[in-house]
Order: sequence, then structure tokens, then C-alpha cells
Amino acid sequence: MFTVTPAAAEQIIKSAREGQMEGMPLRIAARRETDGSIQYAMGFADETTENDLTFSESGVTIVIAPSSIDLLNGCTLDYVQLDDGEYNFIFLNPNDPNYTPPPADDSGTEHAL
Repeated sequence: MFTVTPAAAEQIIKSAREGQMEGMPLRIAARRETDGSIQYAMGFADETTENDLTFSESGVTIVIAPSSIDLLNGCTLDYVQLDDGEYNFIFLNPNDPNYTPPPADDSGTEHAL
């Protein structure tokens, strides 16, 4: 399952509009580092392959390559205010050894990976 919260979906749509990339899917990638942590990347994709996992929710199309699916299984993409007052995307991922679960909140929609 991969979850995109409504706050994240809203910000993705806003970023696409501001960058004149409306209609382009958001590609999310992950790779495991040597220390076991997970490094994330995301950006609007102008190409997809037939092997990509693709799903839509809240007006956003998400694309994940097969090589990232296992690392992103159970992950939630959120858009939150951090301690310094800045807003940022965060990945809440139980596959990451540094993951600490947040308080329970059923605001997102899950998708099978």
C-alpha cells in the first residue's frame, strides 16, 4: 500500500500548476543506502513505462518504478509544517529503520503496491 494524504495531493497539484506541468504524473523513487536508511526522490515525469505502478487519487497521478515498490510499500507521502515553520513533503515509511510512527490518522487513501 502507498498513501498520499489530501495535504500532499493538494500541494502536488499546486506545484504542477506553478511549474506549468499540469497533467504530468509525479514519479516517486526510493533506494536503500548502505546504512539501511532510505533515500527518496520525486519529480514530474514526462515518460512512464508499462512496468511502472501508476495510480490516481485526488486529481494526482503517481508513478512508481518496479525497483522502488518494495521500499515504498506501506509508505505515506504527507505535506506538513516542520518545527521551523517551513512546509515540506515527508515520507512516513515503516521500511526505513529511522521511522517513528505518527499518532493514528486515517486521512489518506491507501493503494496496493
